Amino acid sequence: MAYSIDLSGRVAFVTGASSGLGAQFAKTLSRAGAAVVLASRRVDKLKELRARIEGEGGDAHVVELDVTDQGSIQAAVARAETEVGSIDILVNNSGVSTTQRLLDVTEEDYDFIFNANVRGSFFVAQEVARRMIQRANGGAPGTYTGGRIINIASMAGLKVLPQIGVYCMSKAAVVQMTKAMALEWGRFGINVNALCPGYIDTEINHHHWDTEGGQKLVGMLPRKRVGKPEDLDGLIVLLASAQSHFVNGAVIAADDGFAL
Repeated sequence: MAYSIDLSGRVAFVTGASSGLGAQFAKTLSRAGAAVVLASRRVDKLKELRARIEGEGGDAHVVELDVTDQGSIQAAVARAETEVGSIDILVNNSGVSTTQRLLDVTEEDYDFIFNANVRGSFFVAQEVARRMIQRANGGAPGTYTGGRIINIASMAGLKVLPQIGVYCMSKAAVVQMTKAMALEWGRFGINVNALCPGYIDTEINHHHWDTEGGQKLVGMLPRKRVGKPEDLDGLIVLLASAQSHFVNGAVIAADDGFAL
């Protein structure tokens, strides 16, 4: 018997949706039936993605979002709920990194990474969860109570890697943040989980895998390969669905075994 997950009637808010994994997550959730809200600073890229999703018969909407700006977060979430409906699923995907040794990290580098990866992710989740909790308590309209928050961490939050130490620190914080949110918000029917991808081939890093450094890195991986964005499709749909109702506070590595 075939098994499928249907997200019809659900609204998914995806941050960092303009490229890479965020764009793939948005397409995947749309194909599963969800209405997707595409959020990032690069509105032109979001509009291109919206056109592709709508071309496949999906329902996509665009909001501008800067996760380092509290006002922008509040405005984007409010606009999404006004135009599309109550947010049922949050994919908290925005993130940045720099590459240097710890002794070379400047205050600006440190703030750049933590403001986006930790502070931004926290306040996006807080704004969405506040509205989910209001619905659960009967204080806000909506036919669906509870929700799903999927924080995109990284296998770098589980395993320290050279020259991206501050990024590793930030993603480790996202892992602990996920557990804290799951503990506090679970009683409202909100499931909060962290997805920790390994090395994934996207348009941002595609050229790197053919370089000497990229080939050296691939040679260090357990099965000598990098993943594809679609390798995460099954996990993102499961964690967004009602079928994950017993999965809360989980930290799931999808890294082909690299963090072991």
